[in-house]
Amino acid sequence: MRLSRYFLPVLKETPSEAQIVSHRLMLRAGMIKQASAGIYSWLPLGFKVLRRIEQIVHDEQIRAGHIPMLMPTLQSADLWRESGRYDDYGEEMLRIKDRHGRDMLYGPTNEELITDIFRAHVNSYKDLPLTLYHIQWKFRDEIRPRFGVMRGREFLMKDGYNFDLDKDAALHAYNRHLVSYLRSYERMGLQAIPMRADGGPIGGDYTHEFLVLAETGESEVFYDSEITDLKFGDREVDYDSVPECQAVLEEFTSRYARTDETHDEGIFNDQVPEARRRTARGIEVGQIFYFGTKYSDAMGATVVGPDGTRTPVHMGSHGIGVSRLLGAIIEANHDDRGIIWPEGVTPFHAAIVNLKQGDADADAACDALYKALVARGLEPLYDDRNERAGAKFATMDLIGLPWRLTVGPRGLAKGVVELTSRRTGESEELTPEAAIDRLAQIYAAHM
Repeated sequence: MRLSRYFLPVLKETPSEAQIVSHRLMLRAGMIKQASAGIYSWLPLGFKVLRRIEQIVHDEQIRAGHIPMLMPTLQSADLWRESGRYDDYGEEMLRIKDRHGRDMLYGPTNEELITDIFRAHVNSYKDLPLTLYHIQWKFRDEIRPRFGVMRGREFLMKDGYNFDLDKDAALHAYNRHLVSYLRSYERMGLQAIPMRADGGPIGGDYTHEFLVLAETGESEVFYDSEITDLKFGDREVDYDSVPECQAVLEEFTSRYARTDETHDEGIFNDQVPEARRRTARGIEVGQIFYFGTKYSDAMGATVVGPDGTRTPVHMGSHGIGVSRLLGAIIEANHDDRGIIWPEGVTPFHAAIVNLKQGDADADAACDALYKALVARGLEPLYDDRNERAGAKFATMDLIGLPWRLTVGPRGLAKGVVELTSRRTGESEELTPEAAIDRLAQIYAAHM
């Protein structure tokens, strides 16, 4: 993409309503525009990052054996009355009537709808285990929407639902989701710590939230500092193996890590040496639940078991806040000049900055770099505007592309371009061919 042809409405001043870093930078970088309280239009740059995050979530869910589908945003209130949640959910649920007077709602989650789909089509234990998921817009009518996409009313979420014959099988699904989530977050350049949490309106005795540590987090968290040394890395896990998935769960949840809702000061002090006790703020970016037969009992979701009798299926639900993650990534990756995107989610892989637009040699060199990067499967953003170098650098620092190629007459006279890391600020002079090879190697692990 050439910047002269792109829609990137960057702002020099920070809007007064932006209270936290991610909200300020997303507005300034031209990623979002508020449509109404807690509801945003996703402009091209923000939309590209949103799609990058969504693709990583799809990749890892499918790797774990989970099956994608799509459910509607509007649901019948009758299903929620059947489960008993329609009146209990509270004012966060947006309730509406259609033209025929039927009660409808804008879905905040999909346990009822997926259970209705399951009971209509699955009859035998031979069709289990089964995990279905989708990525869809949700709506929760927050009383005070704030912090941009971090606590909006409309948000994009991955929610998945497992159906299993018994508790042991359902807990394996729980562990499988935990593994897939750890992989997803690390691919996005985040460390998201699984912490024991409260089931809330969804319910369930087994539940972990995944939290990214950040000063602007809405939750107070308590944890053993050893947990921040854990990395999933590039290890391979057999998702069908109960012992392998259980081992990962134990590795990442055996140390103390809890949100303020489930924190126990006595256990914290007894289990964690004083030197390793930590208190911080955390941003929730996902949660997994096992709730047994709560919905299958209420809605008659049963299968014929091996002994020929009908039994309610055991279920769990598993969510990742896709749009919320974008804000969390910025909160964890920024400096005073702007965003610093991790390579796995960057909207463009590299910036090309032409220091002398209109110079025949500089223009030709930038065009050649652009074409060569595209040929290697990378997406560059070429700043071909007739602007001062300082303005071009400031724009690229603000939007946070991880790598910048700077092209000017002085470097071309030596046969080199400058490759700069946004994260470290370090620059290196390389031939155009070597710079392209370097970028291709960097992104090979993220493609």
